[in-house]
Amino acid sequence: MQLLLQGRGANREQALALAKLCGARSVEPRGAGAFRLSDAAPFPALGAWCAERSIDYGWLRHELRLADMRLLATDMDSTLITIECIDEIGEAVGRKAEIAAITARAMRGEIEFTESLRRRVALLEGVPLEALESVYREKLRLSPGAERLIEACKAAGLKLMLVSGGFTFFTERLRTRLGFDYVRSNELELRDGRLTGRVVGEIVNARVKAEAVRAAARAIGVRREQMIAIGDGANDLPMMDEAAFSVAYRAKPIVREFAAFALDYSGLDGVLNLFL
Repeated sequence: MQLLLQGRGANREQALALAKLCGARSVEPRGAGAFRLSDAAPFPALGAWCAERSIDYGWLRHELRLADMRLLATDMDSTLITIECIDEIGEAVGRKAEIAAITARAMRGEIEFTESLRRRVALLEGVPLEALESVYREKLRLSPGAERLIEACKAAGLKLMLVSGGFTFFTERLRTRLGFDYVRSNELELRDGRLTGRVVGEIVNARVKAEAVRAAARAIGVRREQMIAIGDGANDLPMMDEAAFSVAYRAKPIVREFAAFALDYSGLDGVLNLFL
């Protein structure tokens, strides 16, 4: 197998040192801060060794090109973007801490997502639409490497899907900005330019996320081994299970343990190093 190293702590000296520890035959640079070690063998302290040096690692059993993939599906909040939008909206009514605490429990899997979303959205009753505009304009930032990942996937011919338990106000703007082919998210109910504290229609929870990804895959004839799915919270697990290449990005422990690959120190473009 090949061992992939990447992250801000990864340099040639570190890669060579690790190659000795795992008996790797060779070390191949894969761009800035990324290396592949061929014919490497696991050893018990590998995870701790990499964590101490802020290095992500992953085992690659197959040499695949990005063009062999056909669909990239990603979560939005704290994955494609650096914030949880609902927490930032909550700041407009002085309830950010209260909402953020519920968000954190839901992402760890301690509260069922549908109930947690209803509770959080109810706390937003009366928030003006201008507050959402302000969040998008002033606080929403793409995660490091997001644009590079999106552009590389487009160039390789992949379809792009943004599937989120967040809100259409933000996902539709990101669809236009980044060129997503498919989007599924929740719609906040508005009345007289203010949030009512309710969601319109079916809540996009873990089950609905997975169903949306399956539907997109069927529409374009994609097999599981041709899919990449990226997420960070418990609500993403069923969606990530739809893809052979599941990636936990700056994720909660339950997601990191589940995913085929984890990026704790690399940007989203670290996904590209999984492929030739």
